[in-house]
Amino acid sequence: MTDLARPLSGVFTALITPFTGSGAVDEAALRSLVKRQVDGGVAGVVPCGTTGEAVTLDADEHELVVRVTVEAVRAAGRPVAVIAGCGSNDTRKSVDLAARCRRAGADALLAVTPYYNKPTPAGLIAHFLAIADAGQLPVVLYNVPGRTGLNMLPETVLKLAADRRFVGVKEASGNLEQASEILRSRPPGFAVLSGEDSLAVPMVALGGEGVIAVVSNEAPALLVEITDAALKGDRPRAAALHAKLFPLMRANFRESNPIPVKWAMARLGLCGGTLRLPLVPLSEAHHAPMEEALRAAGLLPEGR
Repeated sequence: MTDLARPLSGVFTALITPFTGSGAVDEAALRSLVKRQVDGGVAGVVPCGTTGEAVTLDADEHELVVRVTVEAVRAAGRPVAVIAGCGSNDTRKSVDLAARCRRAGADALLAVTPYYNKPTPAGLIAHFLAIADAGQLPVVLYNVPGRTGLNMLPETVLKLAADRRFVGVKEASGNLEQASEILRSRPPGFAVLSGEDSLAVPMVALGGEGVIAVVSNEAPALLVEITDAALKGDRPRAAALHAKLFPLMRANFRESNPIPVKWAMARLGLCGGTLRLPLVPLSEAHHAPMEEALRAAGLLPEGR
């Protein structure tokens, strides 16, 4: 287990879950992807989140993905945090997954706001406290109203942040004013991480610590370079590198995440592109724009 730094800082990759052609978890491909992330300099990896199609994994598969990720990090030889997703709209399920993630060796948990059932702020607090009690690991809150239909307000985040078991928030509302409210009043050691790839640099400029990203699946080293430049206050370099990667950040959301990024990873020869229903392969109309974005980022040489 890695000693989790407080506050969290840098790039944390929301890992895809590679599947074989028959739809099983591809353990060999996952180990290879994790090694590439570690070699790329990321501060952490985040298995079993939205990008990892966690809602389609059964509990045993979920635990397997976390365990393989932990083993692959250890084998890669550099301390990298494993922040395992345990989110669900059923608190009992999240509690079970939190315990499983701890058993699998995770360093921390990522817990999304419950989707569909839209709890009150009091319900959110009770939900996250139950996860922290069961997981016995540091917890990163995850606010992504575009996926869940529920926006966790700064007041709720700050109430939870007063409990030191909650070490940060992945803020993916796209609302920098909301992020500013959290940044202005958060306690020491509580990290604010962008949940929107394209807002990583602006979030750091406001005082945030980094990003939990999709695009670092494809370009870990480049996003690390961008985020490091931003954290060091090198605005011209951060802006120039951001401009290089921005087309791919945008292309990754041409259809629902993780459809485009899985297509891109397959195009780069890093793993298969199999998805689990109800997700289906990327529409052919988006193939050429995805390739253009990969080339703009320097990931796909001309003629390949």
